Amino acid sequence: MAARSSAEIRSSIEANREELAVSLVRLRGEVTHLTDWRGHIERHRPEVTAAAAVVGLFLGARMMRRRRNRRD
Repeated sequence: MAARSSAEIRSSIEANREELAVSLVRLRGEVTHLTDWRGHIERHRPEVTAAAAVVGLFLGARMMRRRRNRRD
């Protein structure tokens, strides 16, 4: 392995530092996008509405059953 000069080592370190900075900016953007729950709900509004309706019907039916059981 050839010995590198101190200038080459510094240049390599600086290039790595710049690549790391770019990677961190990209990662921050991805994390922001993935944790944007309001955006996910907006993009999937029909699915969220359908799921809410199903859960509402399920809970309503369950409450009606409990109410009938208490009367008996």
